[in-house]
Amino acid sequence: MQVKTDEKNKKKRLVGLEKRKARAGYLFCLPFILGFLIFMLRPFLQSLYMSFTSVELGAGLFKMTYTGWANYYFAFRTDPEYVRLLTEELLRMVVYSCAIIVFSFFVSLILNQKFQGRALVRAVFFLPVILSSGVMLGLESNNQLIAQLQQTVESTTADVSITAGLQTILRTTGIGGKAFEQVFEVINNIYDVALASGIQIIIFLSGLQTIPGSMYEAAQIEGCTAWESLWKVTFPMISSLFLVNWVYTVVDFCMRSDNQVIDKIQTVMVQKQDYGTASAMTWVYFLVVIAFVGITSLAISKGVYYSD
Repeated sequence: MQVKTDEKNKKKRLVGLEKRKARAGYLFCLPFILGFLIFMLRPFLQSLYMSFTSVELGAGLFKMTYTGWANYYFAFRTDPEYVRLLTEELLRMVVYSCAIIVFSFFVSLILNQKFQGRALVRAVFFLPVILSSGVMLGLESNNQLIAQLQQTVESTTADVSITAGLQTILRTTGIGGKAFEQVFEVINNIYDVALASGIQIIIFLSGLQTIPGSMYEAAQIEGCTAWESLWKVTFPMISSLFLVNWVYTVVDFCMRSDNQVIDKIQTVMVQKQDYGTASAMTWVYFLVVIAFVGITSLAISKGVYYSD
């Protein structure tokens, strides 16, 4: 009888703990929820309605005339660039997102090791997050000194590019196809990959530091090598962070300044002042990205291990 009572009390404590965690989670999300409802919900719905209308602009004139699916038909069937840019950008998003996840994971494994100057090296890898935000991004993109240094590096290494030589060899042997071209493009743009990996590295690093050292000791006693410990201890314990980083990386990629789809939408909206078509293109891109995030997150979540 006493055992049953203890089990009931234990279950009650667990339920109470889960409720407190849920309340804490909602409190952390509350600022975003309130901000979305107050500032973003109305423009969000207005843009959706605008995608089904033809917008007339003039001096003191802003008139929306309902046209049905005409804007979506124009985006898919009439516009010569939108579908191609959308396909290319989605493919580039998949390739670069995978590269960023892999790069940030292995860099976080290195930074989690004990060596002299570890704090400095961690700060160096987090600097791109600061440099890629706000005013610093403008300073970097408009800095003539950085541009000259980049041109100097490219000119001095143009004749000794290992990736270019390997790519030429694979093409002459008939092996280098579209997949290899994407891989070589990522390698050649490794600076962009490192620039976009700061947050992911921090998230992975925080997860690695929560793994108890006793788990690695037990695995070593059982005869596991370092490679086996990586896949049987490290990977399962931080598998949930792969899902978090994947969603963040995809969303962050869609907000990049070199996004060709966004450039196309801005051109239609600003230069042509076709707000209806621009809204339709935006909603198509938004829904495609949301569907991609949902499908891939569902697939990744199947392999996520949540420890008690």
